[in-house]
Amino acid sequence: MTLLALDLGTKLGWAVAFGPGDILSGTIDFKVKKYEGGGMMWVRFRTWLNEMADRHGPIEQVCFEAVRRHIGTDAAHIYGGFLSHLTAWCEKRGIPYEGIAVATIKKHATGKGNAGKPQVFAAMEAKGFSPVDDNESDALALLHCVMGERKAA
Repeated sequence: MTLLALDLGTKLGWAVAFGPGDILSGTIDFKVKKYEGGGMMWVRFRTWLNEMADRHGPIEQVCFEAVRRHIGTDAAHIYGGFLSHLTAWCEKRGIPYEGIAVATIKKHATGKGNAGKPQVFAAMEAKGFSPVDDNESDALALLHCVMGERKAA
């Protein structure tokens, strides 16, 4: 089963698993560029989702970090925009999706639900990954959390 894990945000972390030990991950920046309208972020995000499905599909499940608290209003609006476009994209394709609480992801990765980003990053390095930043390490931690829950079920 192909599973896509996303750390939603302007600088989005992603990880995709095709099977045991067959994982790719990275980050992509959707920051609005000079002279672009604000909607271009969402156009590029949907285009990227389509490219991921074409390149790595069929995507059979999507999971994302369910963030319940944001630092500011802009962050909340941006997260909400990514979430709405992602869920609409999944609904259109009949792909099941699920949000996983941040504390659940951190606890699975480090043993502590209140672990900081450096601890999650180190936990993903200990699994043999070389994330470029905390966005990628968060996506990898989410992917492992969901795959671990699948094994336990």
